[in-house]
Amino acid sequence: MSNDNLGAAKKAKNDEFYTQYEDIEKEMNAYLDYDKNVFKNKTILLPCDDPEWSNFTKYFAQNFEKLGLKKLISTSYAPNSKNLDDLFAPTEYEIGSLKYDKSKSESNGRIFTLTKDTNKDKRIDFRDIEWDYLEGDGDFRSEELIALRDESDIVITNPPFSLFRAFLSWIIEGNKRFAVIGNMNAITYKETFPIIQRNEMWLGATNFNVGMYFAVPPGFVYAPTYKFERTKNGQAVNRVPGVCWFTNLEHGRRHKPMPLMTMADNVKFSKHKEVKDVGYQKYDNYDAIEVPFADAIPSDHEGVMGVPISFLDKYNPEQFEILGATQRGCHDLVPDTKKYDSYWEVRPNGSPTGSSGGKTNENANIAGNDGKKNYFENSDGHIVQSAYQRIFIRHRKPA
Repeated sequence: MSNDNLGAAKKAKNDEFYTQYEDIEKEMNAYLDYDKNVFKNKTILLPCDDPEWSNFTKYFAQNFEKLGLKKLISTSYAPNSKNLDDLFAPTEYEIGSLKYDKSKSESNGRIFTLTKDTNKDKRIDFRDIEWDYLEGDGDFRSEELIALRDESDIVITNPPFSLFRAFLSWIIEGNKRFAVIGNMNAITYKETFPIIQRNEMWLGATNFNVGMYFAVPPGFVYAPTYKFERTKNGQAVNRVPGVCWFTNLEHGRRHKPMPLMTMADNVKFSKHKEVKDVGYQKYDNYDAIEVPFADAIPSDHEGVMGVPISFLDKYNPEQFEILGATQRGCHDLVPDTKKYDSYWEVRPNGSPTGSSGGKTNENANIAGNDGKKNYFENSDGHIVQSAYQRIFIRHRKPA
């Protein structure tokens, strides 16, 4: 195998994460607690799935009657489309089946459907799943999968992280309800943030600060510095930090107000040294204040505030309005008031990096230098440092 193919195989293996049953159940229960009929009479599509490994299919199949589903559809990629260098082997569904076709087994995706009690045991569950080969390789962008998307009511899955942008666009184009897993960094993608800002998508009920463990296939390559558990319940797992659910299904945590202190009380009692006895700095290039921690948002500030992207894990649309974000060029409601093209970048030790200050034009900048990271300076000696990516928000009803 060439080096390029080996690299593709390694990337494919490291993109092949399988969500644990308990994590799926926990998230779905949050939607059910808010609306017990959220899945009733619905057709659920689980694309990019693989029932032989996946717990998504197992969860919805085993709870088919309890949830009141109309139909369950699950599709998988063709084995040779994944660039895996493992030896090919038929799936458990194909072994002994009259439908088995060796050439299709390697090159075609599969479709699994559940609608009725096929084995006549008076219940509908995982054992009643029917399967067949897809005409293509199972790529969600194919006309075949687009038709299945259009047939469905709700799309739920853990798509390949490397294809998250394209997959989310695919769902939005279909105007579907959905719950999908992705990295929290996707919050700031240019394809993602405007949807969040329009309140057409939000984060799920699972707190992403704890990370999630995913089952991994044989031969998975761990990072050399990996320090977390590698097995859970006898299964090989990998912990992925900053993972969250992206959804447009309602849940109760989304409507829970954040408990906040006033600005004066934050300055006096905050647990954060950056705020206590210091206060809040105003940005050098935005008419807004810097709030470095979500729990330090002052309840009585009437103006614009820049907060970390982790704020979205606690965002209540009745409590706050999202106005824009840095580095996304979508902050018309909070225009920048200054450009840094005449500045240059400097290392903490005072030596220039050779880069201009134009690279920080889309950042929220604070006057000063903390001595820990690079800063920007002009010929007048004015110094600024960039904050991390910030979301601009405003209270709907300041205290």
